[in-house]
Amino acid sequence: MSDAAFDPNTPLPWSEPRRVADLAGRKPNRFDIRPDAATCAAIAQWAGISAVKSLRLKGTLTAKGRSDWLLEAAFTARVVQPCAVTLAPVTTDLAEEITRHYLADLPEPTGDEVEMPEDDTLEPLRAEIDLAAVALEALELALPLYPRATELEPDARLSAVPDGAEELTDEATRPFANLRDLLAGKGNGSGEND
Repeated sequence: MSDAAFDPNTPLPWSEPRRVADLAGRKPNRFDIRPDAATCAAIAQWAGISAVKSLRLKGTLTAKGRSDWLLEAAFTARVVQPCAVTLAPVTTDLAEEITRHYLADLPEPTGDEVEMPEDDTLEPLRAEIDLAAVALEALELALPLYPRATELEPDARLSAVPDGAEELTDEATRPFANLRDLLAGKGNGSGEND
């Protein structure tokens, strides 16, 4: 993932704001957002991955009490990343259930050290709720850190063996690998008549 994905000063490549004042208070506000192809390309660059084939956030925003809101959504995406071993493209399907509680009275953190709340679904309520920002956060958290090609062959592993040298096998690295041969009289010139 790129450093830009974690920088709060870098603008997001996709935005789908909903003004809280415009939301219906008596029934769920349904949404189903998907970026177009150009935006998917911008999201892939922002996230530091090869491609975003699809991305979708579908759910509801529902009023809770007089001033709080609940977001419940299904996040799905199909992304392409380079294999951590061979750099071959790896396609991954992502799916997450997302819940956010937007609270009007949630205190803003102050000071240098901020204690994380136990409930990580709590968010401060602002004038707008950016649904795309929720989807991008879900994408960041769901991306595999070390994607691997499923058809990876054993000889595709990275090797630290210099040219002309023999690769160490699992058998050769065992502490008593030669003990069996020594006990059988095959090693160090031992004969049966010693």
